[in-house]
Amino acid sequence: MERPQDIFTGTVVGDEGVLSIDELARACGAESQWIIELVAIGILEPEGPETSSWRFHASDLTCARRVARLQRDFDANLDAAAVMINLLEQIEQLRAHLTQAGLDVDEAFGSKDT
Repeated sequence: MERPQDIFTGTVVGDEGVLSIDELARACGAESQWIIELVAIGILEPEGPETSSWRFHASDLTCARRVARLQRDFDANLDAAAVMINLLEQIEQLRAHLTQAGLDVDEAFGSKDT
């Protein structure tokens, strides 16, 4: 018996691509109100003076999806998710600085195989 295959569709958003609030919400499987809440607490910073003209970049999509995952996996509220996102960004910055300094990031943070 043949197994059904999953078919995924999507839109590629490059670094220069922009999304409206509705497109971002749809890409996250959320409502526009959730995106407005992310903006209100400072997780996302859209371009544009008012909600109807807000534009978001690919990095905003990545961030919003991270928040959704934190909420789903850890039952985190938005304030807790904001703190976690901030800490994750700081870790990424530290890793980048260590790499620029020529240090082995895995050695500095401990091997992922350990």
